Amino acid sequence: MDIGKIQPVEITQEMEKSYLDYAMSVIVARALPEVRDGLKPVHRRILYAMHQLGLTHQASFSKSAKVVGEVLGKYHPHGDMPVYDALVRMAQDFSLRYPLINGHGNFGSVDGDAPAAMRYTEVKMAKVSQEMLVDIQKETVPELDNFDATLTEPVYLPAKLPNLLLMGADGIAVGVATKIPPHNLGELVEAIIYMIDKGITQAQKPDQEKELGLRKIEFGTGEPTEVPETTPTLFESKAQIEDLLKFIKGPDFPTGGQIYDAESIKDVYATGRGRVLVRGKAEIEETKRGRFQIIITELPYQVNKANLVAKIAFLAKERKLEGIADLRDESDRQGIRIVVELKRTSKPKSVLNNLYKHTNLQTIYPANVVALVDGTPQTLNLKQILTLYIRHRQEIITKKSQFELRQAKATAHILEGLKSALDN
Repeated sequence: MDIGKIQPVEITQEMEKSYLDYAMSVIVARALPEVRDGLKPVHRRILYAMHQLGLTHQASFSKSAKVVGEVLGKYHPHGDMPVYDALVRMAQDFSLRYPLINGHGNFGSVDGDAPAAMRYTEVKMAKVSQEMLVDIQKETVPELDNFDATLTEPVYLPAKLPNLLLMGADGIAVGVATKIPPHNLGELVEAIIYMIDKGITQAQKPDQEKELGLRKIEFGTGEPTEVPETTPTLFESKAQIEDLLKFIKGPDFPTGGQIYDAESIKDVYATGRGRVLVRGKAEIEETKRGRFQIIITELPYQVNKANLVAKIAFLAKERKLEGIADLRDESDRQGIRIVVELKRTSKPKSVLNNLYKHTNLQTIYPANVVALVDGTPQTLNLKQILTLYIRHRQEIITKKSQFELRQAKATAHILEGLKSALDN
């Protein structure tokens, strides 16, 4: 028996093993989204807890503190503020292209205002988020014990939506990060339908070595976890990335803006990495008094409006931005409207170009599409993500059909018994 004995261990080996264990736990259990449902554990647990509480889109609003307590007490052994921060982000229409939670109260603003405390806000699931949980009660997804083994929770959700690309993701783990832009649902659905139409039957299927060609990310000296070999029954498609780009033109940011440089967008979709140039939407208008003004109505994704206005004012005061006479933020609940009044002698296009150059009215979105595939971080291109999503839905529909068949057989067995009893 080695229990109670002190064993000498090489400190470098112990540090290496402990750090790798820690790194992998942060990567898998906290910071990176799962490719199948596009969710990190905290977001999945929030949606599952709300589902268990019956907070559907048709239900009444419930206090956010109740949901946070449910998530903490049953599934998520971390602090209450990280859970509430995740909940708030899922309700912000300037953070998610299609918010997963319907929030009632102050959930922060594009100016960087903090949300109200969880005791003041109320939530329920948005209609779109129920598509993430369809058929979960039909044994479609594997379940694991929660932290104290008193309950079980899903490893991933059935996710009828292609959520990874739909909502995007941001995460920093140990030695690896992810930054996935959000996309338009209609464009994604059209691309998925095209991929399915171009699906390869078993007779047409090419060699297994040409499977998805996933690139593994290694950590230190540890060996990457092997992705299980795919079986010939798994979905594959003849569609190429160039074909999919006919449907998916680029990211669709919730705050709007304009994307430049089509070639860099192609690089993101072909390699999983790249830079997306985003500009706010600004128009030059002439006033009745014959002066010009620049009207900003849309901002690049994740740009703080209050900071942008303060930056423009500072640069104008320091004379680094010439030609600005006045600056007003006329934004209201109808939308964003920043008015930059120009001097009579200024050149409007020159001022606008300087705004792009010196402020966050033009930004670079550094895309880095990393997600967990069978528990291993992978850099994924567009075709790989959609292929893995379609395979996931294949698996869910198969398991749902098997469950319904078992239920039907059990019912038939009882009915046959009753018929036999009536006959005799």
